[in-house]
Amino acid sequence: MKKLLIASVFAICIPFAASAAELVFPSDAPVASITIPDSWGPKETETGVDATSEDGAIYFSIDVADASSADKTTDIAIDFLTKNGVQIDAQSMKETGETDVNGLKISALSYEGTDEEGPVEISLGFAAAGDKVLIFTYWGSKGTYETHQKELGDILASLKPAS
Repeated sequence: MKKLLIASVFAICIPFAASAAELVFPSDAPVASITIPDSWGPKETETGVDATSEDGAIYFSIDVADASSADKTTDIAIDFLTKNGVQIDAQSMKETGETDVNGLKISALSYEGTDEEGPVEISLGFAAAGDKVLIFTYWGSKGTYETHQKELGDILASLKPAS
């Protein structure tokens, strides 16, 4: 999972087989938009959008923060994972290179860890969007990324700055 977010971005973007809608977020002051399949149950949160794969194996969220409060938002994402029983192995951290998705420069940190069901993969991604920062959180059971690689690639390839 060393390059989870980066590899996903390079997946060929084929139209979704399932129904999906473009979500513009946050709705009161749009910063970006993303398309997530309806089967993932996407919903707007206080600071962005989150969704869980239909089989429950993968959690994905994207949050918006002011550049000055990005560290706080990252801490909130890590706290969320911890409160949900995820133990992150800080020594497993790997940095990925930067890539461009629709004009947004994305970089990520990936980790290994565990939750109540066993080994998991975790990624925290970051993209500058003007004076805002987009922060991605990925949490998935180890070995399930491959099952959802196309969907994750399509989701990330759909990300674009709000017009």
